[in-house]
Order: sequence, then C-alpha cells, then structure tokens
Amino acid sequence: MSHRPVFKVEPSIPLVGCIAFGLIDRGTNVIQIRPTTLCALSCIFCSTSAGPKSRIRQIEYSVPLDYLIEEMDKIVEHKGRYGIEAHIDTVGDPFTYPYLVELVQKLNQIEGVETVSLQTHGALFNEKILDKLSSAGLNRINLSIDSLDPELARRMADTPWYNIPRIVELAKYIIENTNIDLLIAPVLVPGWNDEEIPKIIRWSIEIGAGKKFPPLGIQKYEVHKHGRKPKGVKYLSWKDFNQKLEEWEKIFNVKLRLSKEDFHVQKRLMLPIPYKKFEIVQVKVVALGWLKHEKLAVSSNNRRAITLVNADHIPLNSKIKARILTNKHNIYLAEPLV
Repeated sequence: MSHRPVFKVEPSIPLVGCIAFGLIDRGTNVIQIRPTTLCALSCIFCSTSAGPKSRIRQIEYSVPLDYLIEEMDKIVEHKGRYGIEAHIDTVGDPFTYPYLVELVQKLNQIEGVETVSLQTHGALFNEKILDKLSSAGLNRINLSIDSLDPELARRMADTPWYNIPRIVELAKYIIENTNIDLLIAPVLVPGWNDEEIPKIIRWSIEIGAGKKFPPLGIQKYEVHKHGRKPKGVKYLSWKDFNQKLEEWEKIFNVKLRLSKEDFHVQKRLMLPIPYKKFEIVQVKVVALGWLKHEKLAVSSNNRRAITLVNADHIPLNSKIKARILTNKHNIYLAEPLV
C-alpha cells in the first residue's frame, strides 16, 4: 500500500485544522470525515498525489475510530442535530481504513446524522464489504470510474492490477443487492478520457444508478499545487466544461450540472475560527507533516492542528512561534518563526 510510516492521530491532537485527516466543516450541514490518508492507487490526475507512487508525501495518518466519533458528535451538537450528512472523503481512499464498516455504523448512531456517504475508486471493493456497509446504513457511494476501457483505466490509475471489469460488476451488485445509492463520479481529464465520458454516462443510466440522488457527478480535472499533472492533459475552462455537460444532458436526457440542492446541502453555523490570518501563535510540534518539508503542530491550548510549511529545520517536540498563513474553513497553514 505504502512504504511510508503511518502516524496514529491520538486524542492529544485536535481533529480540526489539518486537511489530511480528521473533520472538515465548510459551513454547511455536510461534514467531511477523513479517517485515513492511505490509497491503493496512484492515479495520474490525483489532486492529493496519493498512493504508493507519491513522491511528495512523507507520512500517512490514521485516526482511531472512537476519537473520530467523539469529535464528530461535538460538531453535530454545534451545528444542530438534524439533517447532517457525514461524507467520508479522504485524501486517499476510505476502503483502506480497517474500521470503515464500524465507522459508518457509529456515524449513523449520532443523533442528527441523516446521511452517511463516501467517495472511492472502488479498487478494494468486494461483495462481502458492500453487504456489511449496506447493513451498517451507508446511504450513498460516489464511485469514481474514469474509463470503461480496462487498459486506459489501468493507465489512469497507474496501477497494473486495477480491474475495471470487476468494479463494473460490483457497481451493478450495489444497485441490485444493497440499500446503497450509487452515484458515478468520473473525472474528465481532457486529452485522456474525453471519449470515455459519454460511454460512462450511457452505462450509468443503463445500470440504474442514482435512485435518491443524481446518477452522475462528473468532475472537472483541476491542476493543484501538490497534485499530479498527466502528460498531454489539456486545460478546460469552467465555461467549456459546463458547455460539455449541457451537450451531454441533451443527448442522454439526464441532469449533469448539479447544484447543492441535489444533495440537500444547506448553510449551517460553522465552528469558530480561533486564529486570524497572520496572527502569531505558540505551537508544539508533534509529528512529521503529511507532505515533505512540513511538520504537524498543535496550538498551545490544543484548539487546532496546524501544518507548518518550510519546517525541515524544526525539531519534533519543540515549542515555537508560528505565523498563520491560511485559516479558511479552519484549515491552518503556518510558517515557523525560527
């Protein structure tokens, strides 16, 4: 899976503040749950450079189940115990988390959580785990299938054992044998899979994806600072992307330009943001950062996890001052002042 060490995020480290693990609140009724950073694939277009072939990660994280549930319950209490969606969307793949079934089960037991969903490429699917997830109350799987052609799918996943015919079979299994709703979520990577997307749309409709939610959620490939950039990829503007979706909507008579309303997303009270941009805070360095040249730190009153950038020279367990660079949605990057 990965040759990098896996760091267990213990309760002394807050689950809010670091983009790689924990809980992310973007001011809506949807809370992102990130129990693990591991991934079995090394997709050529991955925005977080996940998987065994990552060159920029130096450590992976895993969060104990009970700690995750305890902290999630506090956030739900803050937001209001009604209409909450718990969305498991890691910077890897949720199926690498050994307690995924228990996580789904326990999220469902939190008063106010009404939908539990997850995002995956399906590489680690089998009938047994899908049955268990269905029994645990998983409501929706957003399944990223980027090509139905086995060879192209393998090349895009950069993984020789990635088996798209088997995943296609299991997608049908989800629809026919479980209570889980299926949304097919391909990433359009211009210059790579343009011709595959119409085939994926047709196939998704044929198998009966999307009963309570839309059947498809086509994603636009974006260039990210730390993401991978495949050779031969062409840039597509949002205008052109939406135009393509509109064309396909007419051809296939299916809604592809989705809105928050399609997923019952509403604005909801956000967790307080304790640190302002450029504020100087006292932190303790607790672990290596997720990406090279980073360290993971905790603010002095244990309120937030903070990622220190350009921090190779900062020793673990040291207490230092750092300047907050970004604080959007309670995700903190800071520079060490040493």
